[in-house]
Amino acid sequence: MEQFLTPAFLLAVGQIIMIDILLGGDNAVVIALACRKLPGSLRTKGIVWGTLGAIVLRVILIFFALTLLQIPFLKLVGAALLIWIGVKLLVPEDDDGHLDMDGGDRLWSAIKTVIVADLVMSIDNVIAIAGAAENVGGEHKMTLVIFGLLVSIPIIVAGSQMVIKLMDRFPFVITLGGMLLGWIAGSMAVSDPAIAPHLPQSELLHYACGLAGALLVLALGKLMGKRAKQATP
Repeated sequence: MEQFLTPAFLLAVGQIIMIDILLGGDNAVVIALACRKLPGSLRTKGIVWGTLGAIVLRVILIFFALTLLQIPFLKLVGAALLIWIGVKLLVPEDDDGHLDMDGGDRLWSAIKTVIVADLVMSIDNVIAIAGAAENVGGEHKMTLVIFGLLVSIPIIVAGSQMVIKLMDRFPFVITLGGMLLGWIAGSMAVSDPAIAPHLPQSELLHYACGLAGALLVLALGKLMGKRAKQATP
């Protein structure tokens, strides 16, 4: 027990919590987007279970993070998936179709969206977490990772609930959230090992691809939303 109270261990835990908070803002937005249409009684359950599922997958990813980053086309597939999730979250759902789903189905659908999006977005994040644990944590690396992520859960949950309240009050925040997923997708795609060696890697390129991804989500979301309205009797 004493080894868990040493300054080095506590410093590593603090680093992991800070990394997860600083890099987890986009995750809070995804959780809020996915759970905002749930009734009030299910929102908290969706946020908590979605966050727990995402945290478990992050712990698993720690073991494979460095290898995953080297797999060609994986980031491109992840970027396409994020674009699809971002557009899907922007398109207004048909009220009648929504009523056909019971509460459990809607809750499970939101949880799945949270877990899939977080899985794609966390590949880079877990590198930083693993690095903090490796550099400071020594032989207790996985203990550090798990403990640090568990401590961050209530912070992510609270952040998601705050973002949902903002979305309820200011609907344009929903659009910004979807565009954020597009931005992450564009930035992710340009660093894929399959294409990165053939491109001049620079901050300007990453910003340009991020902006292109954000605008793509916005355009597709508007287009599909317009078609959905036209198809509604």
